[in-house]
Amino acid sequence: MNLTQLYETYQALEDPNLWQDVYMKFYRAWFYEGRWMQYFEGLGVTILVTIIALLIGVVLGVLVAVVRTGHDQQRKGHHNPILAVLNIICKVYVTVIRGTPMLVQLLIMAFVVFQNSRNFTMVGALALGINSGAYVAEIIRGGLMSLDPGQMEAGRSLGLGYLPTMTYIVIPQAFKAILPALGNEFITLLKDTSLISAIAGKEVLYFAKAIGAKTYDYMFPLLITALMYLILVLIFTWLQGILERRLRASDRR
Repeated sequence: MNLTQLYETYQALEDPNLWQDVYMKFYRAWFYEGRWMQYFEGLGVTILVTIIALLIGVVLGVLVAVVRTGHDQQRKGHHNPILAVLNIICKVYVTVIRGTPMLVQLLIMAFVVFQNSRNFTMVGALALGINSGAYVAEIIRGGLMSLDPGQMEAGRSLGLGYLPTMTYIVIPQAFKAILPALGNEFITLLKDTSLISAIAGKEVLYFAKAIGAKTYDYMFPLLITALMYLILVLIFTWLQGILERRLRASDRR
């Protein structure tokens, strides 16, 4: 860019009509007819969908991780056929979910599995939860497998069964190690809620696109949506950091 082009760019930025046009576009995208309330309505749905999907993902992830870890840690010569069947089912679930795009899974859930449902928001939350469960399962399984096998043996020697040993001894220790990865999965899940707008799920991006269609300008609605997601991610990253510091402090005591 030469000096003439720089001068022309500077002159354009100094043009009051330019800033008036920018302000009017922002006004139509945020203030006009109380449209800011639509963003916050969608933001509330986004947070609700994230929480529901997170709960589903954690429950599925823990169950799958426990089954797969229990199968892999069986003693030689002691093979449980029921556990073997469950392990195969879990492996297929993880492989299929991790091997197919999230958007395709959403479309299948909305237009094939629940084709008669009109509550696309909850269908999207279910699909996100099932998807997250596969990743959470691998995160938890990695944490469980990284622990000293002697932890399990110590629990069993005290007379505890497999599930009580996992619940009270193994999983609490593994949680500290996998917390950063779980936090990253939660942030990814939060951002993936924007995909449910593809099946008419009424989260914040759905309303941003609707406002953009009314104003014939998508720049500010999308920028506002991006800023909302960024603020949420920063808040949850901050909260995750506080939790990690507290866990480290408890280890030193």
